[in-house]
Amino acid sequence: MSTSDKPVVVLVHGAFAESASWNRVIRRLHGRGLRAVAAANPLRDLAGDAAYVRDVIRAVDRPVVLVGHSYAGMVISQAAAGEPAVRSLVYVGAFTPDTGESALQLSGKFEGSTLGEALVAYPVGSGGNEFRIDEEKYHHQFCADLDADEAALMAATQRPVTEKALTDGLETDEPAWRTRPSWFVFGGSDLNIPAEAIRFMADRASSRGTREIPGASHAVAASQPDAVAATIIEAADHEQG
Repeated sequence: MSTSDKPVVVLVHGAFAESASWNRVIRRLHGRGLRAVAAANPLRDLAGDAAYVRDVIRAVDRPVVLVGHSYAGMVISQAAAGEPAVRSLVYVGAFTPDTGESALQLSGKFEGSTLGEALVAYPVGSGGNEFRIDEEKYHHQFCADLDADEAALMAATQRPVTEKALTDGLETDEPAWRTRPSWFVFGGSDLNIPAEAIRFMADRASSRGTREIPGASHAVAASQPDAVAATIIEAADHEQG
């Protein structure tokens, strides 16, 4: 199959990360002949973030495998609703909300998240607050399975998220995972979104394939790129089939 016949992988980062967090995954996708686009998620509010990702999808003008990490699971669940170009979804340590559910609500559904204790909050000019992870706590909280130097770089380049984005409920009456096949990959030692919560969401979404990586952190795209890429390739192969 030629490259022009293959779907494009659109990767959406979550809070406290940025688009380069997908670099290792992208290298592996390129090695398999898959084109990938890493979108810069605004992290301002769910409706606006989803609208932006929808614009990225439409600009690609090809069938899409849509991938979201963390909060971006909220975004892709809304952005892909009613969007025919999106053929499959991949949730990477990500929220998979039903109508009305927020990231904050889902993160507290099961015990185990220590994210709240690691956050620094401050007001923003547009109103409300935004959050970032305290740089001294970032390594342990977000990416404990990466070395300290890389964790320090990630902490310095993290993009903060607004309180509004984390508390907005999913607006669509038909979350994309109800009408698209979905795959899941996540770390068993995720301190942001408890593994139990992701297992629940994967089961609810009738996941076509779930990889739980023992000992892996929330930053699975950086620390476990082989497993993440393999999951995305499975979704892409399903779309081509």
